[in-house]
Amino acid sequence: MFERFTKDAREVVQGAVAHAERAGVRSIGAEQLLLALLDREGSRASFAFAALGLAERKDSLAEARRRAGLTRADTDALAGLGIDVTEIVSRVEEAHGAGALSGDRRDPGGWSGRRTFDQDAKDVLEGALRAAVGHRDRRIGDEHLLLALTVRPGVPAEVLADHGVTDESLRRVLYGEGAAQAG
Repeated sequence: MFERFTKDAREVVQGAVAHAERAGVRSIGAEQLLLALLDREGSRASFAFAALGLAERKDSLAEARRRAGLTRADTDALAGLGIDVTEIVSRVEEAHGAGALSGDRRDPGGWSGRRTFDQDAKDVLEGALRAAVGHRDRRIGDEHLLLALTVRPGVPAEVLADHGVTDESLRRVLYGEGAAQAG
């Protein structure tokens, strides 16, 4: 499938690998793909981010990851059961250090092996292929990766939606689909 990726899409994948390496994690997830997309300049995805008024928002993703990947809906549901996720995160970080629940902590033994894609990242790559085919694009671009992230449930889609980057708003910006009103 990677032979169908544009240069921009390949650079996103390479950027995701670099984010995983810097964090010392064993696998590349959807979060690393989003971080790599946010790093891009001069591509279709970066154009879409700019058109939708999304400045650098890595801080939002980092905050969501502190909650161990729990979405806002998960946090609200737990609150309904009397469980304060913010308090739990604070206690765990007090005992084990900042980011202890994020999954980005370095492996104490070091990780120098080849990083693999976790199931979420594989699903995003597959979704990017579907998005490209759906728009009759011959190649898979970084915009297709971004589109795939918006429809995949989880923290990346939630963070994007919080900033107005949804499947609908992206399709409007990238392809002129849907309502012509601003996002």
